[in-house]
Amino acid sequence: MISPFLFAFCSTVGFCIIFHVPRRHIIPASLVGACGWLTYIYSVASNSGSVLGCFAASCIVALLSDIFSRVFKDAATIFIIPGILPLVPGANMYYTMLAILDRDLDKTALIGTETLLMAGAIAVALLMVTSIIRLVITLK
Repeated sequence: MISPFLFAFCSTVGFCIIFHVPRRHIIPASLVGACGWLTYIYSVASNSGSVLGCFAASCIVALLSDIFSRVFKDAATIFIIPGILPLVPGANMYYTMLAILDRDLDKTALIGTETLLMAGAIAVALLMVTSIIRLVITLK
């Protein structure tokens, strides 16, 4: 579990540099991405499936991003955007397009559906966690 954490951390550092995240936020934002990826890897390894793993990891990213945004008194998007990018199903999108070009409709439907569900799980998890946090803060 250490090497996936380190690789996700380093890739998120790269995304932080690309998106011009302030220097003081690069390490926390990279921790968010690495923790999200570790959650995804753990979920997939425990046979939960890639869609549920994406959902759980996105929940962790959203929660940690909100915590870090409060600690560092900055916008949560600084932590969410680089943190969520390791979870984006880019390889699945590629394999879906490859199956389309090969005219393999069964494979296209299978991989394409999983890709759309993973992307939807990311969006729903981010929306759900931020809504719950806002509701708790409003009730407090």
